[in-house]
Amino acid sequence: MQLDLDFIHLLADAAAAETLPRFRNGTAITNKLETGFDPVTEADRAAEAAIRNLIKTHFPDHGIMGEEYGSEGLEREYVWVIDPIDGTRAFISGLPVWGTLIGLYRNGQACLGLMDQPFTGERYTADGDGAYYRGPGKSGKISARPCASLSDATLFTTSPHLYSGLKNTAYRAVEEKVNLFRYGCDCYAFALVASGHADLVIESDLESYDIGGLIAILESAGGVVTNWQGGRPEQGGDILASGSREVHEEALALLR
Repeated sequence: MQLDLDFIHLLADAAAAETLPRFRNGTAITNKLETGFDPVTEADRAAEAAIRNLIKTHFPDHGIMGEEYGSEGLEREYVWVIDPIDGTRAFISGLPVWGTLIGLYRNGQACLGLMDQPFTGERYTADGDGAYYRGPGKSGKISARPCASLSDATLFTTSPHLYSGLKNTAYRAVEEKVNLFRYGCDCYAFALVASGHADLVIESDLESYDIGGLIAILESAGGVVTNWQGGRPEQGGDILASGSREVHEEALALLR
């Protein structure tokens, strides 16, 4: 088995076989928290198990970081970063903006990425040489769109209610300057930036698996993705993704 997009497509197909039959069809839900609500479903666990089994079969010397079953071999040259369902709240609400995220890090930096939305039949991938879309009616390379100013930009965030204190002040400073803002699209929003339909995404307190599968897609499409300090995003945290360098720098100055 070659370590390329064919293999990452194989992983996505295995995950979709577990998630799609359970979407809008009833699935067991468990709350991870004693206080609050952090849901996980049987679809999350079954999809991650399927992905892990294939990786261990074909690349047993690779490390794995996953949301549901933890980490192993993080010191290795290659580490897979898995979020079987990014947007579990959307999944259990019947909203098709969740996705399966699969990324590959080489020496700590993202080199392959995938976001798959099996219900809509859309799949975004990247291998460093380019970013690609496969979906209803078309397929091919994608690229982020030019945007010179926040005043012309479309912004996504999961929810403004997730920000408080200084983070809320920083986020609101960006939102007040954009042309259009929308909420609640999870990983799908990042894919829209990479494919030229939106201009930036702001998120806070992400885990590595929340962004790992998206980094290569954004960067291979000509976009920019960093933390709020302008550093590499592979370890998660507060994340800013933009389609253009100009918008990224303008937003970053406000978030810092």
